Amino acid sequence: MPATLTNKLELIRSGKGGGTGPPAGGDDDGGSGRGGRARVPRRAYFTGVSLGLAAILMFFMALTSSYIVRKGLGGDWQPVRLPGILWLNTLVLLASSASIEVARRKLGTGATESFRRWWGITTGLGLLFLMGQVMAWRHLAAAGVFLASNPASSFFYVLTAAHGAHLLGGVVVLFYVAFRAGQRSHITQGTAAELASIYWHFMDGLWVFLFLLLNLGR
Repeated sequence: MPATLTNKLELIRSGKGGGTGPPAGGDDDGGSGRGGRARVPRRAYFTGVSLGLAAILMFFMALTSSYIVRKGLGGDWQPVRLPGILWLNTLVLLASSASIEVARRKLGTGATESFRRWWGITTGLGLLFLMGQVMAWRHLAAAGVFLASNPASSFFYVLTAAHGAHLLGGVVVLFYVAFRAGQRSHITQGTAAELASIYWHFMDGLWVFLFLLLNLGR
């Protein structure tokens, strides 16, 4: 047997030959996973959020179409006089959209303390908006306008409640980003903050659309 073939056989027996090592992981969210666990690619998070937002958009577009069609069906449509606090709520949500963008940029520059401060402001404004929506519902209830009063009031409660529920989910995400356990998380804080800001801006724009619809479509 030739010497070269004998040497190769010896290398294989000793575990030093016969192939290359496993490839290094790539395109993940912060390197290879701990304990041999694969990390989720960063683009997968953005794909998931995009699909989720598309589903939410389709849901609200279906409600909008129903609103427009139902309004034109009969004479039982009685326009709802919108509470004035909704204007303030809209300004609060617009301010929160600006503050979350400031927070995200602060995190990108490494200003952790400023990030936490601005992120906390955004969270507080989100909670303030939800409280304002509850006050708007109580104002209508005090005026005798309830969910079953007429089709217009029904759509008002359904649209605002559906948006409020989705925004509440956004508030939960804001708390997660602020208090997440970095060493045990599969996603970096920068990626989590960027995803949360995308969702928050979407909720902001959606509310502006609904507010205009409720004002102009009465």
